[in-house]
Amino acid sequence: MSYTGTFRIWRGDTDGGALTDFEVEVNEGEVVLDVLHRLQATQAPDLAVRWNCKAGKCGSCSAEINGKPRLLCMTRMSVFEPGDVVTVTPMRTFPVIRDLVTDVSFNYAKAREIPSFTPPAELAPGEYRMAQVDVERSQEFRKCIECYLCQDTCHVVRDHEENKDSFAGPRFLMRVAELEMHPLDVADRVPAAQEEHGLGQCNITKCCTDVCPEGIKITDNALIPMKERVADRRYDPLVWLGRTISRRRG
Repeated sequence: MSYTGTFRIWRGDTDGGALTDFEVEVNEGEVVLDVLHRLQATQAPDLAVRWNCKAGKCGSCSAEINGKPRLLCMTRMSVFEPGDVVTVTPMRTFPVIRDLVTDVSFNYAKAREIPSFTPPAELAPGEYRMAQVDVERSQEFRKCIECYLCQDTCHVVRDHEENKDSFAGPRFLMRVAELEMHPLDVADRVPAAQEEHGLGQCNITKCCTDVCPEGIKITDNALIPMKERVADRRYDPLVWLGRTISRRRG
């Protein structure tokens, strides 16, 4: 089945822009990215849209469809009625470069702030040994394709530009959790999670989990456990007593 669909696309650049309506052919089995490619080929050859694999694995084609952060290549046209207006806009949290392409360098800067995997000093490469049961939890986080939809939807930075300096966002707090839970990582990442990466600003609304195309339970399996570790370190009386005794012995 084919029909003519109405697409409302944000066109513009760093100086501003506006929504523009297009009537474009839609065919059975297509995704939003297919229609945007047809639009480029037939009506708007200068439309800027970032994409790469078209298989939901590279994370490049992130945008907002009818107000929800989604991957263009994983949003099927069958979820819309033929008479629906499909509105496609760039990710709101990040500065627009042109049309649907945004500057996501904020995320690269936050990634560089997290110290890398820190194995025990006495182990040489090739000597790492761990049980599967010990890595199952953190392995879930390795499914991340870095589409940054979770970063886009998180209201801590989406609605508060001033928080970007102090808040790493769910993707990179999940990275901290992944390393903290790794059985061979010896770095103490709990203090930095709270003091440097802004874990305390997260109020666990689960909006990041809702938009994750890989189905990672970011809030339940990464953010909440890290919050629990911070709380234990700060407020658990037995932990406090142990730290106090250790300091006095030292």
